Formats: sequence, structure tokens, C-alpha cells
Amino acid sequence: MVAGWNVGWTRQVVKGLAEIAGWRFEGQTLTGKLQNVARTVVLALLCLPLPASAGGIFAPFILHPVRRNIAAEQIGEADRSFAQEHATREDFVVTAQDGVVLRGWKVRAAHPNGDWVLLLHGRSQNRLSMIRYAEFLLGSGYSVVMMDARAHGESGGTIATYGHVERYDERSIVDALTAAEHPQHIFAMGESMGAAVALQSAAIDPRIEAVIAEGAFRNLHEVFFDYAGLRVSAFLGKTFFRPAAMLAVHETEHQVGFRLDDVSPEASVAARSFPVLLISGLRDHNVPKRHAEAIFLAASGPKELWLVPKARHQRAMETAPEEFQSRVLRFFSRAQVASN
Repeated sequence: MVAGWNVGWTRQVVKGLAEIAGWRFEGQTLTGKLQNVARTVVLALLCLPLPASAGGIFAPFILHPVRRNIAAEQIGEADRSFAQEHATREDFVVTAQDGVVLRGWKVRAAHPNGDWVLLLHGRSQNRLSMIRYAEFLLGSGYSVVMMDARAHGESGGTIATYGHVERYDERSIVDALTAAEHPQHIFAMGESMGAAVALQSAAIDPRIEAVIAEGAFRNLHEVFFDYAGLRVSAFLGKTFFRPAAMLAVHETEHQVGFRLDDVSPEASVAARSFPVLLISGLRDHNVPKRHAEAIFLAASGPKELWLVPKARHQRAMETAPEEFQSRVLRFFSRAQVASN
């Protein structure tokens, strides 16, 4: 509760304003502009305590995504999917630089072309969400690595940093993959949080030669305001939500020890030249297309931008499956040629 907040006084004010707003207490109502103004003031009063608690509400939401464990029957379903492509799966365990244990799978194509694709899932998901991509990649000769990100699925860790730490996790994964498989080329493909991590990882590890990123944010600070702002009205978002969100960002930065602005795929693609295919749905309200457009403009290497009509967040393949697969395979094929 805000210091000095007089609850009894507030009740009387809200009651009086509510009567003016048309919410009956004494059987009297007013209409028109005065009523609309009163409603706004009532909402303002109700929102006043929000900034005081914003850090405690939003920081855990940002840092601690929902963890979805993997059940035995889900593994069975995944194996049946891989079997349709005559691919073979094995557990893959990697220890990150800070000691966190990362768990996932290596899945080898039946007729491997020597290339491996890192598949990176979104926030509050796990490796299973990437099976739909693995299926057509395996059928085209690409072997895949499907890991649970830290603080997700079966991997260790309690905090998600959206690339600040995860980019080094990917470097550890590439170390282990290179030692075991000696891949000819390594590519990465991610969606949402995974797309952002893939771009940041490639910026610090040239062994990741090309990246496909669907629904990547330009930086964590901006996408937080975009995403959280969807949950409030336009007026409240501009007037009352922003101070609360700013406090939440400050509290989050205090807890993790870095600035959310520094988690920046936009800066990453400018820092190192590598091929990127950016995908954004035109009905993606979680990460609007301007994020992909900003990353595209910043990219210093070969780049493509595909804006998918009618596609929502992480739904480009679902919306345009044939074109999606065609674009992905063509992009990786060109990346192979460019790096040889």
C-alpha cells in the first residue's frame, strides 16, 4: 500500500465519483461527458497503488517463465514423429559456463548432409514446440539439436535472461556438438525468445553461420512495454501503466544485474555480419513487425525479411506451411554455398 494512503477517505471519494460516473449508490445518475470523466478519475484512483507493487508483480513474470516438464508419453510421441523421417534421437546434456545443466536431444537425419540446425524454442515452452520444424528439416538432410533453454523444461536454472546468459549457453552447446559430431555447417532457427537468443548467439560465435528468426524482439526493454501494454487500455497504458512498468523494469534490472536495453538482437546483427532470415506475422500483437523491421535495417550481413499476412505470433508455418518450408530450406541452401 502507498505510504500515507487513507483507505477510508478513498472509499468516500470513490463512492462520490462513482455516483457521478453513473454507478448507482443513491439512485442518482449523470450521463454524457461528465460521466466519462468521472469513470476515468475512478480508474485513476484505483490504479494509484499499482506503481508501488509493480516491481513485485512484474519482475517474477519476466524472470521466471512457466516451466513445462516433458512427460514420458510426449517423448514417445516425439520418437514416433522422428521415426517417420527415419531419424535417430539421443539425449544431449551440456553443462553451461556457470554450471547450469542444459538438457535436450540430438536428432540425426537418416540421410545427413553434414549440417546441423540448433532449434531454439520460445518463452515458457520447451524443445517439444520445435518438433514441427525438426520434421521437415530432418527430411531434407539436416540433423537438429533441440535443447530446453535454461529455466525451461528439463534444463536447470531458475532465471530466464532472454539472451544475456543464454547466448553463452548456446556457445557451450556448439562446443559439445562440434566435439561429438564435427558438423560441416551449424545454423540456428528460433521463435520468439529463441529467435532473439539465436541472433545474440551468432553475434558472439562465428561457428553459427546463419540464423532464421521468427518473432524476435529488437531489445528486451521495448518488447516488455509492448507485451505488457497489451493487457491495459490505451489510456491507462499511456497514463498509469507506464510508471508501473518503468518501476518493474528497474526492479528487474536490479535483480539480474544488467540493463534490459542490453539484451538486443538489433545490436547483435549490427555487431557481426552473418546471413539472417527474419520472419514476422502481420497479426503478431506480442512482438509487432516493427521489431523485425528494425533488426532487418540494423543487420550488416546478407538479410531477408518475410512479413506473413494473417500470421500471429509464432504462427508463420501454420499460416503458410508450404512457403515457410520453401523459404527456410532455400535460405539454408544459400548459406551453405556462401560459407563453402
